[in-house]
Amino acid sequence: MNKKKKPFLGMPAPLGYVPGLGRGATGFTTRSDIGPARDANDPVDDRHAPPGKRTVGDQMKKSQAADDDDEDLNDTNYDEFNGYAGSLFSSGPYEKDDEEADAIYAALDKRMDERRKERREQREKEEIEKYRMERPKIQQQFSDLKRKLAEVTEEEWLSIPEVGDARNKRQRNPRYEKLTPVPDSFFAKHLQTGENHTSVDPRQTQFGGLNTPYPGGLNTPYPGGMTPGLMTPGTGELDMRKIGQARNTLMDMRLSQVSDSVSGQTVVDPKGYLTDLNSMIPTHGGDINDIKKARLLLKSVRETNPHHPPAWIASARLEEVTGKLQVARNLIMKGTEMCPKSEDVWLEAARLQPGDTAKAVVAQAVRHLPQSVRIYIRAAELETDIRAKKRVLRKALEHVPNSVRLWKAAVELEEPEDARIMLSRAVECCPTSVELWLALARLETYENARKVLNKARENIPTDRHIWVTAAKLEEANGNTQMVEKIIDRAITSLRANGVEINREQWIQCVAHNALECARAIYAYALQVFPSKKSVWLRAAYFEKNHGTRESLEALLQRAVAHCPKAEVLWLMGAKSKWLAGDVPAARSILALAFQANPNSEEIWLAAVKLESENNEYERARRLLAKARSSAPTARVFMKSVKLEWVLGNIEAAQELCEEALKHYEDFPKLWMMKGQIEEQEEQTDKAREAYSQGLKKCPHSTPLWLLLSRLEEKIGQLTRARAILEKSRLKNPKNPGLWLESVRLEYRAGLKNIANTLMAKALQECPSSGVLWSEAIFLEARPQRKTKSVDALKKCEHDPHVLLAVAKLFWSERKITKAREWFHRTVKIDSDLGDAWALFYKFELQHGTEEQREEVRRRCENAEPRHGELWCAVSKDITNWQRKIGEILMLVAARIKNTF
Repeated sequence: MNKKKKPFLGMPAPLGYVPGLGRGATGFTTRSDIGPARDANDPVDDRHAPPGKRTVGDQMKKSQAADDDDEDLNDTNYDEFNGYAGSLFSSGPYEKDDEEADAIYAALDKRMDERRKERREQREKEEIEKYRMERPKIQQQFSDLKRKLAEVTEEEWLSIPEVGDARNKRQRNPRYEKLTPVPDSFFAKHLQTGENHTSVDPRQTQFGGLNTPYPGGLNTPYPGGMTPGLMTPGTGELDMRKIGQARNTLMDMRLSQVSDSVSGQTVVDPKGYLTDLNSMIPTHGGDINDIKKARLLLKSVRETNPHHPPAWIASARLEEVTGKLQVARNLIMKGTEMCPKSEDVWLEAARLQPGDTAKAVVAQAVRHLPQSVRIYIRAAELETDIRAKKRVLRKALEHVPNSVRLWKAAVELEEPEDARIMLSRAVECCPTSVELWLALARLETYENARKVLNKARENIPTDRHIWVTAAKLEEANGNTQMVEKIIDRAITSLRANGVEINREQWIQCVAHNALECARAIYAYALQVFPSKKSVWLRAAYFEKNHGTRESLEALLQRAVAHCPKAEVLWLMGAKSKWLAGDVPAARSILALAFQANPNSEEIWLAAVKLESENNEYERARRLLAKARSSAPTARVFMKSVKLEWVLGNIEAAQELCEEALKHYEDFPKLWMMKGQIEEQEEQTDKAREAYSQGLKKCPHSTPLWLLLSRLEEKIGQLTRARAILEKSRLKNPKNPGLWLESVRLEYRAGLKNIANTLMAKALQECPSSGVLWSEAIFLEARPQRKTKSVDALKKCEHDPHVLLAVAKLFWSERKITKAREWFHRTVKIDSDLGDAWALFYKFELQHGTEEQREEVRRRCENAEPRHGELWCAVSKDITNWQRKIGEILMLVAARIKNTF
């Protein structure tokens, strides 16, 4: 028992001990704290209490009576009739007779109120009228004047003067506070108080001041003052939140200034604007907290694995983009100590260090990595003297003699004779480099070049470029009979070595000047692929551009023998004969073509064109009649109608047109010709009917809609023309031609604002349409045209219409060289655009020489353009149906008026 007895029992409690405090048993009250309970008859503690207060019960009754006698003397409880005590009889019981009495009193009050109601309402009404007469509303004061406005004439209304500015001069012309811009050096001084810089990086002075490492646009090209509160008091750091707010405010102001209020369209792209701002300010765009996290993360990577090169490079670049260039340099140099065998770390260190220090860094890198080609190339780039570059590269070649890159860099710095000597050594060290062999062959004499190429073929038997170079060498030296032999040997050798013979690659190897080499390659390709129409066509176009007429005709004779079903080859042969003036030979070729391709529409039409161009109209009519009977197509009927129309047989043309429409009512060109014939005969109603019927059958034909609209505009029905174009846009959405005509219609009517609005809508619906952008450029005022042209080039970079518009823009600004360059670019991208050739020729007429004009005319005749708004208006005119390409070019150029 004694073992289980607690040791503290029987001992005195410690000083300050409170029972139950440790388990939270405190704060409760027991009877011992307030004393024992008492009966109502028990005497009170006061021995001398007066009678009536000597027991506990007497005192309790006395306190209740006192509570009942207390009055509530608050003002909110006061009543005029009952006073503070409320009802006099509130303490008494509320019986039935009390309820009846209250009902009687309420009825009396209601009766008395009704007796006074009329008099009271009358008095209130009079008081309101008296108040309104004394203080009338503004509307009532001017009511008589408003009624008199009906008598004001239009002249009196227009003569009312404008309300002027009633403010005084100081209010109208406030004096703005003058602010002086703080130089960037001030901020840089405070930012770099804790750093020691021994040199200045040339990039830091790129924009005329030190770059700050914080985003916010401190070094912007826009002048401005120092925003109050940018510098945090007591420190050398910037308040980044306020800088960000200032930058956002500047951006919002500029974006709102360039907003287009007419169309609601923003002239500049906000994202692109922000990108431009970031490109102007060479600082990072991240958050400060993100940079701190990145620093901490990279520091842990460096400490965990100090021999990991990417960690040192990433840390240095982080400090570089935040503007702490010296910290970046220190980090990367420490990285070179920890990773001396890392090529990337040494190159990064050389990039970050200034000139002489970078050379010292590269020298250390070479000691650690004597076989690194990239470090040697970097060392050569750091040298400014040519002799020093040569010395570095020669030293590099002593250590790395098998590097093609080092040999190429060294040879580029040498004179031809020294380069030849170096290349002789280079091909010994790098015998598998095709570029070095070919470069050496170019520098050698003819005999030595042949030896060099033979050695090259022995060392690299699988490369086709060496064989092609050998063929070009023979051709350049007049040994043309060897070209074909070399190409044959090349194919045989390459096949023996397992090289795939790719036709496209061989054709790409052909240079423009190596004509015999190209012919040999084409000849071998035609032997291998005799039935390939595409190869025959390429060979024919090659002969057409670089060969003679006889060689072309000989090739085409072979071509039609192997590919008799290729209509285009027959037509090329016939055209060659016709252009040479040999019309009977052309007819015989077409006759053979008929035998090989009976009922061919292209050959029928070519025969008709041959006869009509040579004034054999009756033969052309007979051919067309045979074609309509044996091969009736819509194009055959169309050519028949056109032949009669241009010859002046209007009735025969109309009859043929009606016959053709019975068979081909969905061919829009027939409806167009019918309407144009009626329009030529001044039959406006019949022309309108023809166009309308054609649109019912061909609602998606844009030229038909344009012809009908222009007919209505011609007779003065502008509203009807506008309605026709709106209807056409509904049936043909996203059609640039219809939008362009709508814009021009309003512009011709003098409604330039409506034209600009329509153009904005058109560009929204067809954002990549070159014809719309080219028109939009010249709808702008002259100062805004360049900006519009930049937007057009961003949307349609390779569209010929946009390029042509830019050329016209330079022409209007008298920038002759740039305009000629853009004209060349336009006709190169799309040689079928006749308008470009006509404008180019007009430009050369004004600013070019006779040779330049002849060059443009010759190139246009070779290109044979067929499209273009101005070009088609002239070439499709029936009065010009027998004109040659050169004549049409001059006619179109004469119509152009450079009023843009």
